[in-house]
Amino acid sequence: MKHALIVLFSILVLAAPASAAERRRCPNDRSPEGATWLSIAHPGLGEWYLKGWGPFFDNAPQKKFWLGFIPFYGWPGYLQVKSAIDAANCRTNDDI
Repeated sequence: MKHALIVLFSILVLAAPASAAERRRCPNDRSPEGATWLSIAHPGLGEWYLKGWGPFFDNAPQKKFWLGFIPFYGWPGYLQVKSAIDAANCRTNDDI
């Protein structure tokens, strides 16, 4: 029984996810996965998060955010996908 527990523990240690230092990070030490989920919630939120939040009109991508309210173009739609892809790749531009 003791050997089985040692083997099980060894498997769990080896299969553990990578530490936070080894995960991919964007500038300002931001998570691209978190930014992607924010962009899925609403276009532009992920990019705003990547820029460190801050003042809305200075840091949030204005075109993506406001056009994101148009049904089937913004959310759900093209801008939602575009914003999520940009956030996943650590891009903070406002190109549509």
